[in-house]
Amino acid sequence: MTTDQTTQSFAVTGMTCGHCAGAVTSELKTLDGVTDVQVDLVAGGTSTVTVTSGAPLDQSQVAAALDEAGDYQLA
Repeated sequence: MTTDQTTQSFAVTGMTCGHCAGAVTSELKTLDGVTDVQVDLVAGGTSTVTVTSGAPLDQSQVAAALDEAGDYQLA
């Protein structure tokens, strides 16, 4: 059995600490098909969030999850 996974990276602003990264990770993991979230935190700058999922995510889904997690936006 093979499962196709897709990995996407998103530039995200507004994260300043590990708590922020945790909030973003938790919220993104609630999206359908998401299996993994990695955050390369750049405090106060533009962080890279890499999402692995069963199907490509729409930017509006990601933006909504970031908004739900806190004051984070796609760069």
